[in-house]
Amino acid sequence: MTPLLKRSPRAHKGDHGTLGILGGATGTVGAGFLAARAALFAGAGRVYLVRPSLADGCVLDPLTPEVMVIDATELSARPITAWLVGPGLGVTEAAHQLLRQILGGITPVVIDADALNLIAEDPALGRQCARRGVASVITPHPGEAARLMRCSIEQIQADRNSAAQTLAQRLNAIAVLKGAGTVITNPSGDRSVNLTGNAALATGGTGDVLAGVIAALIAQGVDPLIAAREAVRFHGLAAERLTERTGGMVGVTASELIPEIRGLLNQ
Repeated sequence: MTPLLKRSPRAHKGDHGTLGILGGATGTVGAGFLAARAALFAGAGRVYLVRPSLADGCVLDPLTPEVMVIDATELSARPITAWLVGPGLGVTEAAHQLLRQILGGITPVVIDADALNLIAEDPALGRQCARRGVASVITPHPGEAARLMRCSIEQIQADRNSAAQTLAQRLNAIAVLKGAGTVITNPSGDRSVNLTGNAALATGGTGDVLAGVIAALIAQGVDPLIAAREAVRFHGLAAERLTERTGGMVGVTASELIPEIRGLLNQ
């Protein structure tokens, strides 16, 4: 298969995109760090974790010091190639305003987790997303999809293809409806269903890792629909590799997926 990401011998970090991740509020900073680590391991040249506040003093991931942690007041001062919004962001008024600011820009954005919940709470944010002239990717699990569509989780699961398509058209975005047989579709109906993965992914933080990989690929110039499809596929394959080594699906953690995904991207 043709490599997703080609590296010139003369490449420098600026050639491989700068990803901004808006998230990691106090109490949920781990979600932001997981997404940021995944993005670095997926090849992003630079990764900023833009936190709503640094009042708790958490400005470093000791496991991945390459992640640059900044306050949201510095949001507009960085040359961002793509945004990921939502991992550990919270649903405060400040988070709402930051999301609205990013949706009003012209940079591709991956919308995950709390950012989806904010859109579900405020239809005006959904309309703003639908008006964007650049790529948006949404990554809901069935619960978030149900909130966005104002229906039950059972209704989402009863017809996952239709639910993903409705969300893609409603928000003018590539929809990644997570779960067993993740559905990836764009507003035009170019749909695929992922066949990789297993129940080892049913643990906290795996969605943050997936969102980080999708956003990192987009930041490096990969077409957003291809980025979504391939990130989902590698995410599932990483879980399969881990369970082969551990002998089962119990106790696999989200952070263990990250180096596995790097290995798959390099093959």
